[in-house]
Amino acid sequence: MPQPVDLGELNLNMYDEILPSEMEELRQQAEDLRGLRILHINATPYGGGVSELLRSLVPLERALGLDSNWQVITADKSFFRVTKAIHNALQGAPYKLTKSDRETYLAYNSLNARDITDDYDVIIVHDPQPAAICSLRSDIKAKWIWRCHIDTSAPNSEAWEFLYPYVSKHDAKVFTMPDFIPKGLDGKIEIIAPAIDPLSPKNTTLPEHMARQLINWIGVPKDGPLICQVSRFDPWKDPLGVIEAYHLIKQELPNVHLALIGSMALDDPEGWEIYQTVVDVAKKDRNLHVFTNLIGVGDLQVNAFQRLADVVIQKSIREGFGLVISETLWKGTPVVAGRAGGIPSQMAGGGGFLVNSVEETAEKTLILINDRKFADLEGSRGREYVRKNFLVTRLVRDHLQLMASLLRVAV
Repeated sequence: MPQPVDLGELNLNMYDEILPSEMEELRQQAEDLRGLRILHINATPYGGGVSELLRSLVPLERALGLDSNWQVITADKSFFRVTKAIHNALQGAPYKLTKSDRETYLAYNSLNARDITDDYDVIIVHDPQPAAICSLRSDIKAKWIWRCHIDTSAPNSEAWEFLYPYVSKHDAKVFTMPDFIPKGLDGKIEIIAPAIDPLSPKNTTLPEHMARQLINWIGVPKDGPLICQVSRFDPWKDPLGVIEAYHLIKQELPNVHLALIGSMALDDPEGWEIYQTVVDVAKKDRNLHVFTNLIGVGDLQVNAFQRLADVVIQKSIREGFGLVISETLWKGTPVVAGRAGGIPSQMAGGGGFLVNSVEETAEKTLILINDRKFADLEGSRGREYVRKNFLVTRLVRDHLQLMASLLRVAV
């Protein structure tokens, strides 16, 4: 059965200090939906962008007077193996969906659907893992929303044909970008970009001396330029390509350090294989550091890395959105990133370079390391663009408008 996730409380006054006019508008908008019963369902309470988003979004909805809840589905490794393959297939990877895969997917969706209660006005289902629950619980009269966080612009046809009947049953479907909407999908479709929480441990203000202490404590000396990538150990994030770029950079800057920082999630068994490959490569280079959330590197350490890095790389090949871009730019640190998914939309106001290859990644990273005045300017431009477009207050506003339209409430 789905498990509730424990969450802390938020003080809205803290957001007033950062975004006073936006918060006043948000309070007025939420007033007409006060007491609305909302359930968010996803696959894991930690280890990825969706769980990070919900950890801020749900408490903020509660603080605004909504009865917002978050539950995580229960399943075993066989289910997560199938759903990871479906996830990759929806982003274009080849995949042959077997009868056993279909049965596993539906068995665990049925198991979790059975225990969803009819206590909600709106149920928001995040990504492919729990997408069939809506179809399996037609007796629940809530408005159902499917929120897709991945790039489904060119999905594997077999995977999409399997998922389509379940997705189409939702009252609304939400995508990050118009390009991600699969062909043939109709009904109410909304475009809502994700956002970061400026007050979360990963993004809150962190004094430089504390950031340096955190990084030094885990064994990364600041005795040369520092570059890093923060992401899952996922083939679409191309960590091995980042290492190749680092080797090119090292030819010009022998004392450069690279830190690869990844989250290991319950729903991503593939990540362990890629992690081991990266660790094996790193053993040969004392300036190449590999960390995960399971060995003491949490949100505060990520915050410190993103603040102190000369450049943050995000060499994604495919990307749903890539919140790490907004996280980094919010700290004023420039970015070199793959031209994939929602990354260009976050860098439309500046913030660094978009790239298409290992060689270009190395070249643009060197420019930013060697020209600190230019790098600081790009970082400042990127921070301001994130402030205007990619903070959680804007995300909540978009959610409120969507839910109001489904319930026909004027806000």
